[in-house]
Amino acid sequence: MPDKLKISIVQNHLVWENKQENLNNFQRIIEKLTGKTDLIILPEMFTTGFSMKPAEFAENMNGTTVEWMKSMVEKSGAAIAGSIIIEDNNKFYNRFLFVTDNKIEQYDKRHLFAMAGEDKFYTQGTKNTLIEYKGWKIRPQICYDLRFPVWSRNTDEYDLLIYVANWPEKRVAHWDVLLKARAIENQAYVAGVNRTGTDGNNYPHSGNSAVYHPLGNKISKTKPHENCAETIEISLSELRKVRTSLPFLNDKDDFELM
Repeated sequence: MPDKLKISIVQNHLVWENKQENLNNFQRIIEKLTGKTDLIILPEMFTTGFSMKPAEFAENMNGTTVEWMKSMVEKSGAAIAGSIIIEDNNKFYNRFLFVTDNKIEQYDKRHLFAMAGEDKFYTQGTKNTLIEYKGWKIRPQICYDLRFPVWSRNTDEYDLLIYVANWPEKRVAHWDVLLKARAIENQAYVAGVNRTGTDGNNYPHSGNSAVYHPLGNKISKTKPHENCAETIEISLSELRKVRTSLPFLNDKDDFELM
């Protein structure tokens, strides 16, 4: 079983509601990562920004962006992950996609951001997802989910928790603290990938994308407002060492979501 996993966090500006330009920008970034990483993580709604126009911009699971993600997997040799607007059975979802060379895994955002009206346009997800990739167990989440620790509680021993986001700069201090907290309380690696630039509603985003060690130490070097891709190697043996020496998860509370 592989011990190491190379993950690339892609922090970049998003061109407001312009799918083709965003795909072009990310393709240029992904091409530079070819053969250098195992997993490439893009931000939330990486084709449009945090748009409340799903009827105009939604795609289906056979749409242009899913096909683009498949082609990027083939070219780069890495899995590609990020969220886009999906229409499924006449409903709209903010859907996280994890695309490999032989499978597409998905997770629909559970906590819709009512302050921006997301709950009026999108359907809430009802199920958590556990992805198995290269010997790793991965739990995907989206932006506002970060504020709700019960939803991300590590009850099935995942190794890596991923958050993709359009998290505004004025609350980025919360983003920083909560990512670190999720790593510590779940004894897992946490990767948070956020956009930069100003969106169509004039909200600035600083990024602050990061990867945290299970002990809560930040192990990435991406800087705020920087458009870049950073690759970080994480280790299963290091994770197990932490859990063995500090077996906190053995004492976790049992609960059921109602």
